[in-house]
Amino acid sequence: MKKSWWKILSILLLLYTIIGGLLLPVPALPIVNETIRNLYFHVTMWFSMIGILLVSLIYSIKYLSSSSMEHDIIASEAVNTGILFGILGLTTGSLWARATWGAFWTADATLNGAAITLLTYLAYIVLRGSINEEQKRAKISAIYNIFAYILLIVFLMIYPRLHNVDTLHPGKGGNPGFNTYDLDSHLRLVFYPAIIGWILLGTWMLTIRIRIQKLKRNLFYNEN
Repeated sequence: MKKSWWKILSILLLLYTIIGGLLLPVPALPIVNETIRNLYFHVTMWFSMIGILLVSLIYSIKYLSSSSMEHDIIASEAVNTGILFGILGLTTGSLWARATWGAFWTADATLNGAAITLLTYLAYIVLRGSINEEQKRAKISAIYNIFAYILLIVFLMIYPRLHNVDTLHPGKGGNPGFNTYDLDSHLRLVFYPAIIGWILLGTWMLTIRIRIQKLKRNLFYNEN
């Protein structure tokens, strides 16, 4: 029970996020209106993805210095978990775009950067699947993963924030973000717990995936 406290906290925070996100008051903003509630889901998915992929980056670097297959398993499963949150972030963002911009997808630097980021990490999965030798696969994947995270930073955090880039996304291309002018106390009351809740859920999912892969690897070597 003592070891599971953070899992219980994750469930409680996400229940609060769903209930509070739907029922608690939000600021009356033009165009955005009630869709501002998607802030608790769309933005927090990207926070979770970036955090989980950072874990993957760290363990890829650890693998290159240790050649420990445990580090490779953690790095690869963190990518798999991060991609799931990235897809959810892209989906919720597309729905939000439809409600506020009138289309599920536009030629927007932020949306395109997010899509390129996901494709980069999907290529990581394809790369791992194309290499049979375990140590070689782990080494090449680790090196690729480092460059993938650099591209993530470029496409999600640097390029869209340039003032000469055409983007409607808040906080990008010179546009003010929600926290600049209208992330009021009502939004913060749910937004910050939502970030913690989704990150904890991602961590929970990651630990399960790591455990499964370790069991598969042990079974494989026991059978051979």
